Amino acid sequence: MRSFTGNIVNEGRVRYGSVTTEGDSIVEVAVTREAPMEGEPFILPGVIDEHVHLREPGMTHKGDMASESRAAAAGGVTSFFDMPNTTPQTTTIEALHDKLALAAEKSIVNYGCFIGATNDNAPELQAIDTASVPGIKLFMGASTGNMLVDDDETLDGIFALAAERHLPIVAHCEDSALIERNAERVRSECEGESVGVEYHSVIRDEEVCLSSTRKAIALAERHGTQLLVAHVSTGKEIPLISLSRGNVKAETCVSYLTFCDKDYARLGARIKCNPAIKTEADRLALRQALADGRIYSVATDHAPHLPADKEGGALKAASGMPSVQFSLVMMLQLADEGWLSIERVAGLMCHNPAKLFGVQKRGFLRPGMKADMAIVRHLDEPHTISDSEVLSKCGWTPYVGGQTRWQVEQTICNGITIYHHAHGIDDTQRAAQQILFSHGH
Repeated sequence: MRSFTGNIVNEGRVRYGSVTTEGDSIVEVAVTREAPMEGEPFILPGVIDEHVHLREPGMTHKGDMASESRAAAAGGVTSFFDMPNTTPQTTTIEALHDKLALAAEKSIVNYGCFIGATNDNAPELQAIDTASVPGIKLFMGASTGNMLVDDDETLDGIFALAAERHLPIVAHCEDSALIERNAERVRSECEGESVGVEYHSVIRDEEVCLSSTRKAIALAERHGTQLLVAHVSTGKEIPLISLSRGNVKAETCVSYLTFCDKDYARLGARIKCNPAIKTEADRLALRQALADGRIYSVATDHAPHLPADKEGGALKAASGMPSVQFSLVMMLQLADEGWLSIERVAGLMCHNPAKLFGVQKRGFLRPGMKADMAIVRHLDEPHTISDSEVLSKCGWTPYVGGQTRWQVEQTICNGITIYHHAHGIDDTQRAAQQILFSHGH
């Protein structure tokens, strides 16, 4: 048995006590004080990052299951759900099994993988073992190859099938036609000159997101499908989602809560992502929606690229940024600044992903649950984030120069300490397990 003592952050409360584990499970949560104890570490459930691109298979020069899961462990993340736009794409049952086998071999944290929707893979979605996937990833806007689904009849069929199978849809909502129209206008305005990265939020503007999100909500309401609008980047999407019937929820990412379009001048293509980082007003609206439930979950959309990939301005630089190592400490910093409580951080990053996707035995600190924990400490002096501490294969972070008073002290995965701030990563023991899902129960 092992016992971890500190301020337990769980299910809307912070209380001082201990969490005792045996094997891979929690056997006791003992509260000795109904309030936090000053100077003690905080014990949260391990973060479940529901939205990552670990790049394996097919793009392992950017990142792989081993490197990116190590970065996750250093950030207090004990579980991830990988997205299907790898090479090959995870759009068949065979490709899903192959990717899960890679994760079983290489990941040091718990793993799950989405299956992606295409224009013609309904038979695969119909036959999938729903316990093996968190849900269906749907690209309703700009993507590559057959994973862009924008035909109305096909979309209707996917939403109907997902409802029938009780599988959540996670939708990337951007209108491809509007993106292309805006890009043509920007090319014309720049008259052959290079298009700076600051134009990215002009090309992928507010209406690009709103148009597609409206369509996704209408489809979800028609069929009663559980829909998560991924990486919400605009303030105006929040009331659209809030006014839906309850089966539609909003995910945002740490990047949209941290940066705004003014930061292109300092960080350039480091913060180029899809959807684009928007205005200061959008960031403010998203921050204001954290505390009251209008934002349901916070993920990273972790998507590493090599520095060379990030050259070329708005039209050529790759979109995506590594974030998984610093997501928890940056969210805790927002709590320090008064945008939300530490209890709400646990809700957004641990409890709610577990509830939405039917994650079995994870996301909460309760007897009988798997022993996944992030133990964090509040620092006396702020820590300045640097590229030198990055464990992702790409070797850089968009949060460079940012400051936080929080530090991940230990990450416990299935009862095993896989990261300790003083000693680094310990992957000598195989702690990781495949995540199982219970949909519609």
